[in-house]
Amino acid sequence: MTDLPGLRPARVDLLVVGAGIVGLAHAVTALERGLTVTVVDRDERAVGASVRNFGHGCVTAQEGEALGFAQQARGTWLRMARLAGFWAAETGTVVVARAEEELAALDEVAQRRGRAEVVLMSPAEITERVPVHPGPVLGGAFLPRDIRVDPRAAIPALAEWIDRQPGGRVLWSTPVTGVEEGVVHTPRGDLRGARVVVCAGHDLDRLVPAAAEDAGMVRCALQMLQVRVPEGGPIEPAVFTGSSLLRYPAFSSTDGAAALRARWAADRPELLEAGIHHMITQRPDGDLVVGDTHAYARTPDPFSSEPLDELLLAETCALLRVTDLRVVHRWRGVYASAPERDFLRAKVAPGVMAVAVTSGIGMTTAFGLAPNILDSL
Repeated sequence: MTDLPGLRPARVDLLVVGAGIVGLAHAVTALERGLTVTVVDRDERAVGASVRNFGHGCVTAQEGEALGFAQQARGTWLRMARLAGFWAAETGTVVVARAEEELAALDEVAQRRGRAEVVLMSPAEITERVPVHPGPVLGGAFLPRDIRVDPRAAIPALAEWIDRQPGGRVLWSTPVTGVEEGVVHTPRGDLRGARVVVCAGHDLDRLVPAAAEDAGMVRCALQMLQVRVPEGGPIEPAVFTGSSLLRYPAFSSTDGAAALRARWAADRPELLEAGIHHMITQRPDGDLVVGDTHAYARTPDPFSSEPLDELLLAETCALLRVTDLRVVHRWRGVYASAPERDFLRAKVAPGVMAVAVTSGIGMTTAFGLAPNILDSL
């Protein structure tokens, strides 16, 4: 095979396989370091996990390495929003507590992290900030470090920004058939680069199966909804519920979260069985993104479950005290998942690294992960 016609330069400093947020973060980081970069993606535009999510930079709820990456990524998101021309906002997250166990979990994290990162709130302060049903609200917290973007606009804008840079190029509609030292093979010809990062998300096992198998990687399939609320007012922050405290490591390790899980195992087992993480973000057009469920398998079932969508809708109606939610879109998200790790980093050949975020926090951490990977290369 020959090089793709018109590739400038013929050999770049970095080849990136995959134009989701993890791949784009590597390209942005490389360009800012003065390197030349080509990103290659099989689709004609971004349609994967990076545009099917809440658009939520969930900083405070992370722990360990993921927290460090999230804190670094936060600043990069805000800077790239200005450079690439997409919306990003320091909206924070409101956590609505409707049970004593949830209040206890929030108090534990506030004591550990400090009241500046986890601002405990009264019921009145919660209902003033977000339009939730006041009846069962016992209080909650505000996480001011969290940010939001519109992923359906931000991901294309990042790709366009990369393609506009003198040393950057994004090649769409170019599936990758193999990678080796210094070369990415495609049906349209070979691409050559000094270094290669493979950021194929949940399809990493299609290109580098050994790395995925060694990590125990599977696919996590989600059900999500976009809904319209009659006469709904603006909801600036992301909104978490008690299920979020069972999902994210900063909260899930608390005694309060353990007590909540035990009670739900008896009282609300359907939420635990479906892996419900009930949260809400509002799109720029006013619609709400509602989700999500979690099911794990190497090959997920392709069919959505209507009872799970109904469960999400019922939870949202109860939270917002509304009776009518018109569903505008339904979709299934898929992301890479691996046990007991947030990130997959595997050297698959000299100068070739396979990279994936394996815990559903790619939007939150990718801009912090990418500099770490490039340093290692």
